[in-house]
This record gives sequence, C-alpha cells and structure tokens, in this order.
Amino acid sequence: MDRAVIFISGVQKELQAERRALKQFVHTDPLLSRYFQVFLFVDLPASDRMVDDVYLGEVASCAVYVGLFGEKYGNTGIDGLSPTHREFNVATATSKPRLIFVKGAHDDQRDAGMLRLIREAGSQLLRRRFVGITDLTTCLYASLVEHLEREGALNTRPFDAAACPDATGVDISADKLKRFLALARRGRQYALAEDTPYDQALAHLNLFDRERPTRAAILLFGREPQRFLPTSEVKCLHYHGTEVRKPIPSYQIYKGTVFDLIDQAVDFVMSRIARSVGTRAHGPQAPVSYELPREVVAEAIVNAVVHRDYASNASVQVMLFADRLEVWNPGKLPPELTPELLRQPHASIPRNPLICEPLFLARYAEKAGTGTLDMIAHCREAGLPEPEFRQEGEQFVLRLARDVWTAALLTELGLNDRQRQVFAFLRSTGRITSGDYQRLTGCQRKTATRDLGDLVKEALLERRGRGRGTHYLLVEQRDMNGSE
Repeated sequence: MDRAVIFISGVQKELQAERRALKQFVHTDPLLSRYFQVFLFVDLPASDRMVDDVYLGEVASCAVYVGLFGEKYGNTGIDGLSPTHREFNVATATSKPRLIFVKGAHDDQRDAGMLRLIREAGSQLLRRRFVGITDLTTCLYASLVEHLEREGALNTRPFDAAACPDATGVDISADKLKRFLALARRGRQYALAEDTPYDQALAHLNLFDRERPTRAAILLFGREPQRFLPTSEVKCLHYHGTEVRKPIPSYQIYKGTVFDLIDQAVDFVMSRIARSVGTRAHGPQAPVSYELPREVVAEAIVNAVVHRDYASNASVQVMLFADRLEVWNPGKLPPELTPELLRQPHASIPRNPLICEPLFLARYAEKAGTGTLDMIAHCREAGLPEPEFRQEGEQFVLRLARDVWTAALLTELGLNDRQRQVFAFLRSTGRITSGDYQRLTGCQRKTATRDLGDLVKEALLERRGRGRGTHYLLVEQRDMNGSE
C-alpha cells in the first residue's frame, strides 16, 4: 500500500526541532507509519528546479498539510508573503486537509505577519496550540486518526482513542483531573489551570471521541475505571521463595486510574524489599536506600501500565520473589523493537499515546525512549545486574535481580550444587550455619565445613562468631565486572 504524504510547513530555523520530531513520530508509530510518510523540504537533494516550484508543488500533491506556526513570519518575497503563508494558501486553494498547530499560549512576541496568518487560518478552520514537542505529537496523532476515519481507512479508532462504551462525563472524576492539572502545571508548566472545566481539559488532551470520553480518559481520570475495563487492574504477588508456588504469602489486586495503579504497585514492592537507613552526617534527614532502586522499580511498572495491550484479557502482574522482581505486561513489543534493541538508544514508540501523554505531563514518564537505558544505568550504579527483557508469547517480561548473586554468576563461579543452594537460603534467612547447611544439602558435617570454608576463601561468604555461634553471611558488595 502506497503511503500518503504529509507536508509539514513552518519557518525552517525556528521550528526545525518540531518538524524533525513529527517526522520521526509518524515514521515510528505502529499505526501512522502504515498510512503516512512525511515530506520535509530540507531533506531534498540539490536540484536546478526553482525553489518555489519544488515546495509548492509538494503542497499541491500532498495528502495532508500540517502547518506549524511559531513567532517568526519568515522572509517575504515580492508578493509580501512568507514561504509558510504561500504554502498555506496553496493547501487552501487545492482543498487539502489542513492541520494547524500554533506554538505557545501567548501571542505578544509574534511577528505581525505571523499574527495575520494565524487569524487567517483561524477564520477558516480549527487550530490547536501546543506547548512542547510531546504536546504537539499527541495533537497530531489525534488529528491524523480522525483524518483516517473520515477517509474510511479505519473501521474503528485505536483502542485508547475510541469512545469508552456506556461512559459519560459523569464517570470522570473532577478531583482526579484537578490533581493531574496541578501536577502537570508544577512539573511541566502545563498551560491549563487547575480549575479548567473537565470538558475543556479532556478536549485539550484529545480525550473526547464525538463528545464522549475515550477509553484513555476513563483509564486516566475515571471514577471507577475497572467498571468499564475490568482487566486494567494490576495484580501484585509476593513469594518468599524463588518459584511460583501456593500458598501465596501476599496477593493484592489494585484498581483505580493508571496513576493509582502505578503508585500502589510501586509501594507494594518497596514495602517488601530490604532497606537501609544512613546517618544524618550530611543533613537533618537520614538517607534511605533500597536493595532495588526506587526509580528502576517505578520505571518497570510505569512501562507495563503505559505500554500494555488494554484489549487483552490479561492484567499486568508484578511478582516479587526472594531473588528477583518480575513485571509481566500483556502485549508484544512493536515490530520495530526487540529486547536487544531496548539496550540501545531507540525511538519512543508508545502503544497508547493518549495515555502516555498525561503521564509525561505529570512526570510519571518520559517520552524520549530512554526509560530502559536509565534502568540499566541505575542498576549498574547500585552494583546490580542489568535488567533482563524478554518476550514470552503474548507477554512482555522485565526481570530485575534483587542482588548480584544471580544464577548466571553462580554458574560462572563454578560452584557445586550444594554451594549454589546456600545463596537461595541466604536470600530468605540472611544467615546460615553449618547445621543449616547439612540439613539443606543432606551432607555430612565435614563436607559442610569444607564447602563453607571454600566460599569464605572465595570472598563470597563472611564468617562471623565463634564456636556454637559461628554463622555465615553473604559478602555485601561485589563488583559485577569481577573485581572485589
């Protein structure tokens, strides 16, 4: 299928970053990339054709015209018009679908010519304002989906952009929306005030479908999201061992908005892992550190909630074991990504852009494709193994080791089967004696003494106490590159 061309107009120097961002967004989005390709004048090779003929000809032949209007009007020709103004006029004369986005909430710094162009466009069609690239990409996404619907290319809207069946404005919580607007204004200088009416706020976030709240709106700000989308809940399970085995010591099913789900799931994990409290040597408040960095746990859970397949009958599962944390996310990676590519710089390709945008505005998430790289960096800084990413059928799995003593490292160290059992035991108890070792492995006292002594010599265990009080602890820190 030939992809339709989107012509993106705007003053080259002022709006260069925005134009490039839109092109990358369209070309990497799983839906939009199937239908569209982007034309940028700066990407054309050198030619002996007249400049006006080239770019105005592209406008006349494109499928959709996107106008980015900033502060500068641009250089004028003998007709007194800038190239952007000429492009808009050609798009109008050739009856192209025109999507106009105005940068900034205020007009006091704009050139007179640009103000004239904005007024001219506003008299003919609805224009949208944007305050940043993430805001712009979300607006474009919603507008292009509507265009595809009008053209008959889509029989149904994407899941997050479609109206939530049976939901009305009554199902939106004004308090939850107000809290979000406060976070967005404080964290990202969002343009809307806290007391903005709910219909205006949802419209600005592209969360209406024919004047009805979308599924994304219900998931973000609904009074009872699970009444409409039952599997949007998050299941959290805590196992004391290293395997899935009943009875489950702690099992919680969390409900609420995506913000609630993230907060509750992160608290579930952080309240059940080891923490240490430092001294007040450097300030009035003692620092607290956890065996798993909070930012890594939060990023893992945010990614699962934001990027899951909400059409799936499965729920996000957060499972804490004695040796690891696993987060299971219904859905597959986009075709452009693989688990290996998540370890490299990559584009952000959100499955649910309309859910992702408010989470970004509230500083729950970033939209630069750096989340997995940040997780890797934080784990390294904490002396932990890097996260593992894998696809298990229809589930994407993220695994975080709770300490350095992973199965791979124990295999690399050449430990025997008896010695390997020590580490699983210590994860649960924190200490082991010779008697514990004998009962655990079924070996004789002499063998236990030799095995434990070898682990001490290898600086894997630390011996404490004397006589009957002798016991062994894990060495607290070990550099993952092999150096002590």
